[in-house]
Amino acid sequence: MSSIENLMARAERVLERLEAVLPHPASPPDWAASVAFRYRRRGHVAVLEPVRHVGTIRLSDLKEIEPQKERLVRNTAQFVAGRGANNVLLTGARGTGKSSLIKGCLNEFSGRGLRLIEVDKGDLVDLPDLVDLVAERPERFIVYCDDLSFDEGEPGYKALKSILDGSVSQSSDNVLIYATSNRRHLLPEYMKENLSYQHTEDGEVHPGEVVEEKISLSERFGLWVSFYPFTQAEYLAIVAQWLCSFGVPEDAIGVARQESLVWALERGSRSGRVAQQFARDYAARLA
Repeated sequence: MSSIENLMARAERVLERLEAVLPHPASPPDWAASVAFRYRRRGHVAVLEPVRHVGTIRLSDLKEIEPQKERLVRNTAQFVAGRGANNVLLTGARGTGKSSLIKGCLNEFSGRGLRLIEVDKGDLVDLPDLVDLVAERPERFIVYCDDLSFDEGEPGYKALKSILDGSVSQSSDNVLIYATSNRRHLLPEYMKENLSYQHTEDGEVHPGEVVEEKISLSERFGLWVSFYPFTQAEYLAIVAQWLCSFGVPEDAIGVARQESLVWALERGSRSGRVAQQFARDYAARLA
């Protein structure tokens, strides 16, 4: 083997090793395998995995959040129909149905071409590649990020900000971002940042640039849907709904009222999640 051939062989081996460690974009999955997918990184390789067992929750299962349900269903229906729709940030009290409402919309509209891709916030840096991957598909895609918030300097923050509004390349019209969070401002805020406020002689207050940056991501979501803690009456109505769905007889539902309140008191929350957990336990014990 000549010196040139030997050099070429060595160069090829080096390139093979480099390809093994360089990040690879996700390959298209079997789109017929599911209506929901998870975007994951396996080392240096991105994978779009079909969800084999999609949650069966229906919009009719979700009680005491009718205004929020109406707004999200309307936006999703417009999106599926090819009309104007907004990226959505669902914020507020924990366990009040934010994630369940998105899953309910998927089950409601999957027959009309809606698909969902779940992305962890750590993988949002790959969002532009993911948008490109589905851009030519006929389906309509919701990119879903649960419990979204960022710490200082996280790379996914700027990637999401660019996709929402601000990148030179426009996001595909068959993709929307739906995110849930317990906080409306997705970056932490500190008291020291208020020192950057300026007070002029006429009394006008100009927010500092640091604070403006903090709230700029939330403002890029076109639709905000807010959730609030449930009252006792609302909590009891949700408990009754879940007990009924678990097959508990009507007379036993009334008996469970006081026990469900104690259950919520022990957990310090009258949320829909707590109501479902109580109903599951009560129905199992009754059976």
